[in-house]
Amino acid sequence: MVAYSGYITRQISGLRELQNNLVDRNRKDSLQLLRIQNDLNSLALAMRDMLDNDEPYPLTAWSAQFQRVRTDLDDALRREQQVAPVNRTPEQKQYLENSVTQFWDAVDRTFALARDPNQAEARTQIRISLRARQEALSTAVSRLLVQNNESEEQAALRIGQIYDRVQRQVYLFLTATLIAILFTSLYLIRSNRRLFAQLAALSEQRSELAQKLISTQESTLRHISRELHDEFGQILTAVGAMLSRAGNQAPEKSELRAELREVCEITQSTLDKVRSLSQALHPVMLEETGLESTLDWYLPVVERQAGIRVFYEKSGDPFPVDGNAAIHVYRVVQEALNNLTRHSGARESWVRLRFLPQALEVEVEDHGRGFEAQAAKQGIGLVAMRERAELLGGIVEFVRPAQGGTLVRLRVPREKLDSYAG
Repeated sequence: MVAYSGYITRQISGLRELQNNLVDRNRKDSLQLLRIQNDLNSLALAMRDMLDNDEPYPLTAWSAQFQRVRTDLDDALRREQQVAPVNRTPEQKQYLENSVTQFWDAVDRTFALARDPNQAEARTQIRISLRARQEALSTAVSRLLVQNNESEEQAALRIGQIYDRVQRQVYLFLTATLIAILFTSLYLIRSNRRLFAQLAALSEQRSELAQKLISTQESTLRHISRELHDEFGQILTAVGAMLSRAGNQAPEKSELRAELREVCEITQSTLDKVRSLSQALHPVMLEETGLESTLDWYLPVVERQAGIRVFYEKSGDPFPVDGNAAIHVYRVVQEALNNLTRHSGARESWVRLRFLPQALEVEVEDHGRGFEAQAAKQGIGLVAMRERAELLGGIVEFVRPAQGGTLVRLRVPREKLDSYAG
């Protein structure tokens, strides 16, 4: 038992060390390499724009963009060096560092030529030197990514071999042990299988849990909305009526009458805000008239409150979308517009509602900073949008339009809407 335990301990320790030192490190390194590759692609696009000569700007106008990319690229290279795999040769590291240094030296010379000014020679420098160096860097990064993938495959093979070897030793051990040890081993195996089954069940219940959480959220918002509208709304209405009667009984042109009228106006303003908040939390129109009418009401409200212009387009033969399905679609549109107003910086947006023969499609588009620029500020909203789409049996996509910005597209099959409406 002691020898067998020591053997298993060594095997598992070796496996853990292999996973920590190679697999996890390779994955972290690959993420940084992908970040470097993305920066290089951004530089390639910028150089293409500079060579197209379609813009009325001098080449020095791209200097700030190159500086931003340079800062991000330097940070990515620094992080990549910290997590570089152990099998990375010093020559590879030195080649990558030298290539980056030479590239930025060439960039500095190019912008120096552009500031002389010598636009034609600067463009020649971009065409002959910068693009070649950028392509060489991209090729080097791609090779490192391929090397990481090959290392991960080799590690997976070694891990599989370790698992196979341990499995064979377990079988031999089981056949050589006493019946009591056999029963104990079977009990341990059964416990492990039960644990894995529980983990699998938890994974399958994720969607169900998300549905319950969203349902609880909607139920809470609906309750708060009704309380605001019914309880607080009635109280404020009664207070306003009492203040109005009291004001009518006060002497004409008296200070008391003027103050009562002012308090009455404040009460009415508060009542309007309470009703507006109630509608924002859970529009009653969703239950009464469905999704289409609710969007007809909601989008002008967004225009007034957020100060952005919303172009609303509807197409196709309308069909009813109500119940829980309408709530989920409305929340996706609401979250998309909230992200737009908070992060994109755009002053215009386009909302498209398409009633297709086999599906419902909703799009929210802006031409602001774009999805990648918002990545650092994303929270649970995007996760909730995806969960709602999955609950409806549809998909939600986040793409970048040709004009820039962000396009959120929700597509739900019609039969799923009909089955989920209740």
